[in-house]
Amino acid sequence: MDALLALDQGTSSSRALVFDRSGRLLAAAQRELTQHFPQPGWVEHDAAEIWEGQLACAREAIAKAGVKPAAIGITNQRETVVLWDRRTGQPLHKALVWQDRRTAEFCEDLKRQGLEPRIRALTGLVLDPYFSATKLRWLLDHVDGARARAERGELAFGTVDSWLLWKLTDGQVHATDASNASRTLLFDIHRGDWSDELLGIFGIPRALLPEVRPSAGAFGTAAEFGAPIAGIAGDQQAALFGQAALAPGQAKNTYGTGCFLLMHTGAQARSSAHGLITTRAAQVGAVPQFALEGSVFVGGAVVQWLRDGLGLIRSSAEVQALAESVPDSGGVTLVPAFAGLGAPHWRADARGALVGLTRGSTRGHIARAAVESIAFQSAELLQAMQNDGAALTELRVDGGASANDLLMQFQADLLGLPVLRPKVIETTALGAALLAGIGAGVYGSPEEVGSIWQLDRAFEPRMSRDEAGARLAQWDRAVRQVLAE
Repeated sequence: MDALLALDQGTSSSRALVFDRSGRLLAAAQRELTQHFPQPGWVEHDAAEIWEGQLACAREAIAKAGVKPAAIGITNQRETVVLWDRRTGQPLHKALVWQDRRTAEFCEDLKRQGLEPRIRALTGLVLDPYFSATKLRWLLDHVDGARARAERGELAFGTVDSWLLWKLTDGQVHATDASNASRTLLFDIHRGDWSDELLGIFGIPRALLPEVRPSAGAFGTAAEFGAPIAGIAGDQQAALFGQAALAPGQAKNTYGTGCFLLMHTGAQARSSAHGLITTRAAQVGAVPQFALEGSVFVGGAVVQWLRDGLGLIRSSAEVQALAESVPDSGGVTLVPAFAGLGAPHWRADARGALVGLTRGSTRGHIARAAVESIAFQSAELLQAMQNDGAALTELRVDGGASANDLLMQFQADLLGLPVLRPKVIETTALGAALLAGIGAGVYGSPEEVGSIWQLDRAFEPRMSRDEAGARLAQWDRAVRQVLAE
């Protein structure tokens, strides 16, 4: 059996999933990942915990499936920065997570210097703490001796895919793929290489950087599992691939810790005038692939906040029932700008707000407002894409929160478009597995894997466009209140 192992290292957990050649899930294992918040706006992970948890999951999933994988694919939380010692393989500091905002002032300094237009022209990205370069700069400036050691070539930088690849190959391979490289603010997406100009702007020694390769191909061998690592892609690009969105104009939205709406634009980099970013999509072969992307920083994480911050629910699974205990949000709107606002606003200084409360507001109204906030933020992204000239006719969805029928129906209602949920909603892991399958020769082409996608349920719009417009206007008023503060 051509079994494929996907290592899916996310923000809130590490997981391993085994698929057969037809894309059927054979086994899975998961470990929750500890979140560290040393200061307001700072978010860190323990890179050693990431590795140990991911390795344990891989062992468990393979044992459950009872098969030996023909190939391994890696997909990962993007932008998160790991800095480690090349000789010992030990991290020098906790990983700085994509949500971390500690470099906001440095980003503002670069903007005041007038550097953002040039940076955006080379990278397709906005100048924001979300991306990797300023986080890496912070580590080099704040970890004792790190900059000097980096310049001597003693240290290695990587996003989480590079860190896992290094560990799986016992330190033999320091590489990444184009989709992850394009999230660092250091990669020229047009030339397909690290940019000396950008390295100079951010003060990053080139000796730190991994080799950049296509997303499907030979990355090395995982010694413990005796299998080639043959596919790597950042989580959202992997999900785009797993959704069989392989042609220009096809789009997907992933409902995870954050929400990420990507539209494939083919071999052409397409710029946005409405707050979206241009990024590399998963690359098979020599021809680069691109996508437009909008990022919501707090999507499913708002449910964790209801559980851990407010104590309104005991488990995340309870949120749909609590939200459905009321017919609507009762005028309550939650703007979950806990880590600033991402696309299309890009306001690192924004903070969350709960507005429209009355004496009659209940736990149910707050829960419903929290669920609806995920759909509202995603609707803003789709509107930005449409304003950029994208003519979308449907939206494919995945990620843990896409299992919430209330959320998916509300999303279709706001958008006025069918929302299509596939039978396998683990499309991030599936995309990594399929890329590995192509890289290892299990599949002959992307077109061959495209037939694996199957529809589970289509959510058709039910709400009138007038009502949807009124609800979106209510959301817009709440967001403007947040941005005015």
